[in-house]
Order: sequence, then structure tokens, then C-alpha cells
Amino acid sequence: MTVTVVQTTLHWHQPEKNRAMLDQKLSSLTQPTNLIILPEMFTTGFSMAAPELAETMAGLTLPWLAAQAEKYQAVITGSLIIKEENNYFNRLIWMQPDGNYQHYDKRHLFRMAGETEIFTAGQHKLILTLKGWRICPLICYDLRFPVWSRNRQNEYDLLLYVANWPEKRRLTWQNFLPARANENQAYVIGVNRVGIDGNHISYSGDSSVYDYLGQTLWQQYQEEAVQTLTLDGTALEAYRKAFPAYLDADDFILK
Repeated sequence: MTVTVVQTTLHWHQPEKNRAMLDQKLSSLTQPTNLIILPEMFTTGFSMAAPELAETMAGLTLPWLAAQAEKYQAVITGSLIIKEENNYFNRLIWMQPDGNYQHYDKRHLFRMAGETEIFTAGQHKLILTLKGWRICPLICYDLRFPVWSRNRQNEYDLLLYVANWPEKRRLTWQNFLPARANENQAYVIGVNRVGIDGNHISYSGDSSVYDYLGQTLWQQYQEEAVQTLTLDGTALEAYRKAFPAYLDADDFILK
């Protein structure tokens, strides 16, 4: 499967400007891809101003995502602020080329930034299928909680994290992503932003792709990038067959 990682700066609280910027960046694609991955809150930056910034599912960004998915004949995914009834969600949209979509709401809200006070936590993990690959998309702070991302009986082949992960905690990002790959015997992709946001928080990117051994296939520090790579599913299956550690994993019930 071929994936495209978009590491970019984000315009603070300016959805229209961010959509236009991403239009331009995606136009640089020179080869077909199956999956395009954008950062967390790609329309606004990581903000707690949900009452001012939230869209509904009938807002402008979902049609924009649908147009991109159709144009590139690829799934496109990333998260944004969504209002549903009286709740705000940090919601990842999985938009398909035919306009159908699914979503995942961030489970672990970052209380140190006040996300727990503004947003409602999601309750359900999402496993999707694309080109024969099973994919589990998660969001930023979810990375710190390995039980939530546990690959029970190889239910997924690729684990994604879209993020606004600050530079001052980049060591955690760099350590945990390959750990998730190794412990779950799956490819892992982390997509982060770069630049400085409206709260003067610096982001170094460090978007990365790891194989099932936790080996780095690609990584980008600080600079913007639109990078396309192909993942080898045959090699993954051969490794799992030769080293089926998942068969000895502890069972548990998540409440």
C-alpha cells in the first residue's frame, strides 16, 4: 500500500486559509497514492476555542475532503473540531474517493491544555480496510496509552497517529512510535505539524514511518514535507508467521 504523509505548518484559527494551503501542497503529488494523512486539527491548529471554530458534519471541510479524495483517488484523513448537538469532538475523518466516510473521536483528551474541559472523549476504536490492509487511526495523546492501541490478535496492520505534538516533548514521540510498532507487530505512521502556533508552542514535526520491527523507514525534522512511501504487506505477514508473539499476549477487557 502507498501512503502520503503531509507535514506542514498551520495557520492559526484560519480554516479557509489552511484548506487553500493544503490544496497547494497536495498538488505537488507526482505519483498515485492510496492514503493521504494530514495532522491533527488541520484546519485550525490545536485550539481550545471550539465554540468559535467548530464545524458541523455539514460544514465546509467535509466537502473539501471529499473533493480531495475524489481528485487523487485516495482516502484522505486528519482531524478537526466538530460540534454535534451540545458536544465538541476532536474528530478524525476517514474520507473515501466515493464520498463515503467514517470517523474516530479522540479517546484520550489532553487535560494539560484543557481539552478535557471543552471536548467530549470518544468511546470506540475504529478499524478500517483499505486495499486489503486493516488500519487503526488514532489521535496525538492516544499515543501515550498502549492498551487503547493494543493490536489484539492482529486486528490491524497499520497504526496511525495524527498529531500536534510539541517540540519540547519530541523525545516521547520519538520513543513511543517505534515501541507501538514493535509491540503490536504492525507498521506505524505518526504525522505531526511544524511551526509555532497561536499559543507560542513550537512543533518540530518528526513525522515518521516505522516498520513492524520499529525500524525507521522515513522521518522528517522541522521542515515541511509531502512524502509518499510504499509499505510491504508480504514482509509483514512473513514476520508475523515466523515470530507470532501475539499468540502469547495477555488477554484483558477494556472498560
